[in-house]
Parts: sequence; C-alpha cells; structure tokens
Amino acid sequence: MTDRTQRRAVRLTVAQAVVTYLSRQYSVADGHRRRLIPAALGIFGHGNVAGLGQALDQLSDRLPFVQGRNEQALVHIATAYGKATKRHAALAVTASIGPGALNMVTGAGLATVNRLPVLLLPGDTYATRHQGPVLQQLQHPVEADASVNDAFRPVSRFFDRITRPEQLLTALPAAMRALTHVDTGAVVVSLPQDIQSHAYDYPAEFFAERDWPIRRPAPDADEVAAVARMLADAEKPLIIAGGGVVHSGATEELEALADAAGIPVAETFAGKGAIQRRAWWQLGGIGLEGTPAVNALAREADFVLTVGSRLTDFATASHSVFQNPDVRFASINVNVNDAGRLGATGIVADARRALAALTDAVRANGTTTRANWRERVRALDEGWQGRRAAALDPDTPFDFTSLPDGSDVVRDTDAALSQGQLIGLLQEHARSGDTIIAAAGGPPGDLLKVWEATEGRFAHLEFGFSCMGYELPAAIGVRFAEPDPSKRVLSLLGDGTFLMAPTELVTAAQERLPVTIVIPENHGYQVIHRLQMLRSGREFGNEFRYRDGGLEIGSGKPARLEGDYLQVDLVRTAAGLGARAIRATTADEVRTALAETRDHDGPVVLVVPVIPHADLPGAGVWWDVAPAEVSEQEAVARLRGEYEEGLASQRWYG
Repeated sequence: MTDRTQRRAVRLTVAQAVVTYLSRQYSVADGHRRRLIPAALGIFGHGNVAGLGQALDQLSDRLPFVQGRNEQALVHIATAYGKATKRHAALAVTASIGPGALNMVTGAGLATVNRLPVLLLPGDTYATRHQGPVLQQLQHPVEADASVNDAFRPVSRFFDRITRPEQLLTALPAAMRALTHVDTGAVVVSLPQDIQSHAYDYPAEFFAERDWPIRRPAPDADEVAAVARMLADAEKPLIIAGGGVVHSGATEELEALADAAGIPVAETFAGKGAIQRRAWWQLGGIGLEGTPAVNALAREADFVLTVGSRLTDFATASHSVFQNPDVRFASINVNVNDAGRLGATGIVADARRALAALTDAVRANGTTTRANWRERVRALDEGWQGRRAAALDPDTPFDFTSLPDGSDVVRDTDAALSQGQLIGLLQEHARSGDTIIAAAGGPPGDLLKVWEATEGRFAHLEFGFSCMGYELPAAIGVRFAEPDPSKRVLSLLGDGTFLMAPTELVTAAQERLPVTIVIPENHGYQVIHRLQMLRSGREFGNEFRYRDGGLEIGSGKPARLEGDYLQVDLVRTAAGLGARAIRATTADEVRTALAETRDHDGPVVLVVPVIPHADLPGAGVWWDVAPAEVSEQEAVARLRGEYEEGLASQRWYG
C-alpha cells in the first residue's frame, strides 16, 4: 500500500502491467461482450525479450502468444483479424528495437489506411541513456530523443512512448479508446527496453475488468431528410457500397434500401460482398477494376449515394467515371471528411443506423426508381454476365490467338488455364461460409470484377494500401477469427507476392491452421507489366526472366532481362516451409486438388500455372497514370497523346 494514495497497490513491471491490463479489457457491441485483445503475436529480440517476453511467459494463460517469422506479416495477421471480427477485437504485436520495430511500419500504414484496429508494442532504445549509444539505436544529429519508432507517428491513429512506469495509467486507456473508436487504425505504445523491466506500485483497480463500447453514431434527422429528398428527385440513382457497410454489419439494411427503392448497388474493393442477396440490383464492382456494365451505369447516373467508402481513384476512375452533367452526390460515413467527398451531402453516422433511417424515409415517401432505369440496369448487367461466364469457363480451351503477343508466350510455360478460368474453378468450389482473400497485383482486381460474393461466400479484399505480402498472413488472421475448419479460408496471390513473403507458412504449420494459398503462376508482376505496356509500350523489369549475357556492373554493357522465364519451384518451396503443396495444370487437376485438400488440418499451397498476359475483359474506364511527357521512344509519345485525351474526361465535383 502506498502512503500517497492509501489504496491497495500491485507491484508489477511495466511489461507485466501491460499484459495484465490487456487481458482484462473487453469490447461491447450490439449487446455482445468479448475480449478486446485476446492474444499477442511477436518475435523476440534484445529489445523486448527480458521485458515483454518475460511477462508473456509468466502470464501466458491470460494472453496466449503466437510466434511469427516476419514482423510486417504479424501486423498483417492482426489487421486481417480486426477486419474479420468487424473491428470488435484486435491482436497485439510486439517486436524488438531497430529493424524489428521498423518492419512493423508498413503493416501499421495498411491498418490505418483501412481503419482497422491493431495494437503494436515495439521495443525502443533505453530511456535511462546510461548505456548509449546501444545496438540498433538511431543517433540523430539534432534530435537527441529521436528513435526509429518515430516513424510510426504518421502511419498510426495513436502513438505514445512510455518513459516512466506510471505513464501506463493514462496511456493504456487512451490506446483502448483509439482501438474501439469508429475511426481506428494502428495504435502504437512504444516501450523502451529498460522501462519494460522497471517496477511500479500500480493501483489494483487499474487491472479490474473494463468494457469498451463500440459505438454506432446515430444519424441526424435533417441530414437523412435531405438525402431522401435527393433520392426522390433522382431518375437514375446508384448506390456505392464501401467497407463501412461490412464493418458496420449493415448488409441487411443496405439490401432493404436497394429493394424498397429499386436502386442498383455497386461495390468497392473493401465493400465486396456488402450485398449478400442475389437480386437484379446487385451488380458488383465499380471503377478501374469494376465491370463495364457498372461503369456504364455510373456514367449515366444523376444521383450517387456512397455508403462507408473513401472513394479512392480506383473507385472513381480518377474522377472520370461520373459523366452525367447533372450528377449529385450523397454519402453515409462515420468520418466527416469522407462524408463530404465529391461535394456530397453527408449523413455522418453509422452505416447500419443511417441506412435504416433512410429506408424508413424512402418507404414513407413512396420513392422508387423508374421502369426505364431498372430495365437499363438489367440489360447492361445481363450482357456483362454472358461475357463473365465465358471468361471464367474452365472447360473451354483458352484461345491463345486472343493474346496481345499471339501464341508465342505459351512456348515458355506449361499453362493451360487463364487466371480468369482459375477463378472460375475457385468460384465453382466455394461454399457458404468460405472466405477468399486478395490484396495486390491482379487477383484483387479480378475478384472485384467477377467473384460472386453472395449467399455466405465472403470476399476479403485489401486494396486501400494494395500491400504485397498481406494475403498469406491475412489468411491466418481470418482463420483465427473463424476457427470452424468447414469454412474454407483461401488466399489468392501471385507468384511475385508469394516469393516476397512466404515465411508465415511456417507459422500456419506450427499452429496447424487450415488455410489454403492458391498461386496463379504467371512468371512476373504481370498486372504492372500490363500497365507498363499501356503507358510506355515496352516491357522492362516486370517479368521473371533470366538475364542473357550476364550482368557486368560498371562495364557499360547493359544486358536486359529478356531470356527464358525464370525456373522457380514454388511447390518445393512451399513444402519446405511446412505446407501440403500441389501443382495442378488442368481444370480437372485443380478440381481434384481443391476437393482433396478441403479438410486438410494445416496449410495447403496450390500452384497453378496460368497464361501470362491473358486478362479479363476491361472495365472501360480511364486511370490517371501519366506516360513520360518527353521521350525519345516513339511509342511513349503516342501513348502520352492518348493519355492527354483521357484527361478531358476528368472532372471536379466539389
């Protein structure tokens, strides 16, 4: 007991206090109470092993620990877990000082951009400074208190550095508030190596169980009425569903509005699967990787209601997709800035509550769309569905003459399927309860365009940060959130992404997690290769090819990467990391592999060679990626001219 407070005290180290406190925090959402921080992940080094490592060991029954292989990947696991739990729970991640901490910065940026909760506990250099400079310490010439952990500040929703033990009394509650706020992201509590092991007499009540509400801000009645009037006046309305619909669990409310007023609904990457019912108004993706049907409707729309989206340049085709001169915008968002994007009339509120209120207003007004708009929606979507089915059909041999370079590319591969046909096979296999994950390269765009995320088949697309390396660890995070092995968790990622970050396969094997990784092997960063050809007309540095003649740096004799495709055995790589690995080339081989591994009790990697340069039908929109304004290459000058023509379609909306 301390003389100062006359309260019962508990003497703990800073690290023991952190772990004890986290083990007793709960979130409450819609009447459901659950552990806010149910587990910790990490890699130990000298900056956290004697502090947090000791505490996690001593208190492992209260806060289970998952050992990882790469700090960035561990943050991705935690981020995916936060998304899969609809932001009702988060995982803690710890790393050592210096490079271990900095490895988490990319993951922090991804979490914050996507507004998903993660708690990061990086070690930091000594606060006492008796030892300095120490191993992995940054010595800034004019900011003596700077450390590499300051790199977290611009990519975090909350940051604090603990330099005295008693600072936890205010820092940890502030961190919990940030994790449970509607505008959440990476929450960073930086812990100097020595401070982690310092002891303090903490008030016992600090460690009492505490509930943190996940709030649903209510809509303002005047804002709802204003948007309802705009909707009643519209002749060609369109709804865009973003990730906020998914986070809020507002699917039924959105479906009710679309059904009541007969409004077509498009989806962003984060909003994929926001509509679960199959109906004529359920259309799929919008924007650069959306469907041509949706984008045609967007060009005609005179009223656009966005729900829970930031409307990035992919969704708006760099502000070029909405071409009706009379188009007006409204938005539902918990973030006031996002609610006003494109000059929108905003409802600043929780998506579920706002949609329910707007639906009541629509029904009261008797608002419904005109028959000619509904028929236009049906006609465009039916036309697209025929093209989609043909592109996904795995049993019709691919037409190699359709490739931009003819059939020459097939000589270097054993591929018989396109990536679209592989997705068709995955769609055929998907059941209610399954989740498909993608994040960078071609897979997320293709899934936005053609994946049927309805009737309980979920899509988990991370495209706010478009971070290569997210997909595999994300499967682990989703599996932690959904332990039922009958619900398949599958990540679709390119060979480039797999080669960048395959090591969490070891973690999945160690934890015996049933996750499936499907790798369409197309020998390179092919989606960027496609963009490169559209903007410069020549391939350079994107395909995985041998260098003819060898590289002599400084010789003045450049040798380009223009040889045969690189031979890398992805199956043996995956098997060596603990996965059950299979190579399947034909449609029937893929079907068999998927069926035989569905109940496997550990990680599965399915490698499928796919035909390079074989893309799905285009979205029919423009994207603001500028070719060089000055170039000696003739093709670049021509492409620059085409780009400048496209600039004429770009608009400012307010």
